[in-house]
Amino acid sequence: MKKIIAFIIAAAVLIGALPAKAQTAYELSIEAPYAILMEKETGTVLYEKSPHERVAPASVTKIMTMLLVVEAIEAGTLSLDDMVTAGVEATKKGGSQIYLKEGEKMSVEDLLKSVAVSSANDAATALAEHIAGTEGAFVAKMNERAKELGMENTVFSNCTGLPTEGEHLTTAYDIALMARELISHDMIKEFTTIWIDSVRNGEFGLSNTNKLIRFYEGATGLKTGYTEEAMYCLAATAERDGTEYIAVVMKAPSSDARFESAKTLLNYAFATYTLIDIAPAEVLPPIPVSLGEVQYVQPVLSEGGKLLVEKTEASSVVRKTELEESLTAPVEAGQVIGRLTIETAGGELLHEENIVAGDSVDRLGWFEIFTDYLSLIFTGHL
Repeated sequence: MKKIIAFIIAAAVLIGALPAKAQTAYELSIEAPYAILMEKETGTVLYEKSPHERVAPASVTKIMTMLLVVEAIEAGTLSLDDMVTAGVEATKKGGSQIYLKEGEKMSVEDLLKSVAVSSANDAATALAEHIAGTEGAFVAKMNERAKELGMENTVFSNCTGLPTEGEHLTTAYDIALMARELISHDMIKEFTTIWIDSVRNGEFGLSNTNKLIRFYEGATGLKTGYTEEAMYCLAATAERDGTEYIAVVMKAPSSDARFESAKTLLNYAFATYTLIDIAPAEVLPPIPVSLGEVQYVQPVLSEGGKLLVEKTEASSVVRKTELEESLTAPVEAGQVIGRLTIETAGGELLHEENIVAGDSVDRLGWFEIFTDYLSLIFTGHL
């Protein structure tokens, strides 16, 4: 027998993971032929335009380079204070650079800043060689990490995105996946949000290639790219009121077009969606357990987290929970003991997940059951 508790939310709650409907290419007008808009917390795709078409990413590649650097720092195998010695291969890189000289020493912090702000190819290569020994070995790590992130249509052949003889292709969707992973590490935003800075004790200036950092409210990054083949690319991230979005545009016809396309996508997201808590505002009531070593077990959500909903629906979503009225020991932690559903006021299902036992409850032995029974007799509670 189950009891049903319905939670009707009268005001917007903040936070969620809705399978929101992705907008088609016809509902938003952008010049970039390949694009995607994703919410960071839930990974919900809100807009897509040929998102799985394989194209050259140019310097947007460096999102993966920076991700491996940040992960090495957080794993303790690398430090921002470590000094890196530039090798000959790093000094040969063309394109955007800080003009490293062979044998020059620079800190990981300054090299990472140079990659994040000015897209320095020589700095990216120096970091790659320092971490893996050679750029080739580092690229192998990039491809391995891409597979782990589910980037099924990506192959990297270098750490910079410069034109190469080998296959070096990805998709807007895959870029969004690695961008989402990178911005989950808050430390990278200390670098990607820099507008103007310098290295070499102020002798060499850095200016961010991502103009949204200065001109778009809430911009947190992330990476621009350009080559003749790739044309103008951008993975842009921005956060307002605790919600962060990732807009990826590829092969835009001009630099202005890539920034305007990204702004259009981000503006749409901020204007249309919000996050709500999946969990009800009230704590779920404990469920009595018979023949157990403890008398109650606390129900918890199997996943919880956040749900992305349209702002027009946020104030009227309905949460319903179905819970077992009682349980008999033994009860295992994680055992399904109920169900949560979230619907719109009109009855459209937005989310559902299991409610499970928060802890295990062992069954009493026969001796304990017998003594408890006697206690009930002598106290007159039987």
